[in-house]
Amino acid sequence: MSEQKLGNPAVVGLAGFGLTTLVLQFHNVGWCGAGPVVALGLIFGGLAQMIAGLQEMKTGNNFGYSAFTTYGAFWICLAVILLLNHFDIYKSSTTDIGWFLVAFTGYTAIMWIGAMRVNGALATTFTLLLIGFILLDLAHFGFPALTKVAGYELMACALMAWYTMAHIILGDVFGRDVLPAGKPWLN
Repeated sequence: MSEQKLGNPAVVGLAGFGLTTLVLQFHNVGWCGAGPVVALGLIFGGLAQMIAGLQEMKTGNNFGYSAFTTYGAFWICLAVILLLNHFDIYKSSTTDIGWFLVAFTGYTAIMWIGAMRVNGALATTFTLLLIGFILLDLAHFGFPALTKVAGYELMACALMAWYTMAHIILGDVFGRDVLPAGKPWLN
């Protein structure tokens, strides 16, 4: 009897990360309010991405396990911060949020190095994410105009995450590499 084929949890993790990142950037550049960001942050970018991370653990993929679980938690935390601010329960200042982002910038720098060993598409996604976090850090510590710059830059990151997701899905559906992911940047 052959073993049942399991789905790759990375497709859900990348979808949740990409969509939630994209909609947050729509908010950051002024195209939509915070409501969709909070909802996506709690459910798709948060909960679904965390579940994908826990599924990655079962496959033995520590990179995916760490990335999806951590960024899922990031989205839930960000949504909670936005809700607490909105309802004046426990206000986080711009600087408070800046330090929250700085901490995730450090984590992202570690993951960026690891992504360079996976493939070019994932390395590009993490390069854009790291740049975006740095821009948002600067925006929260005295350069607020960089929020819009980060917004557009992180839209590219979100679309790159979707490209990486599409690479996995289409490769599975067609049984061959339809969208190339590129070679790892580091050997």
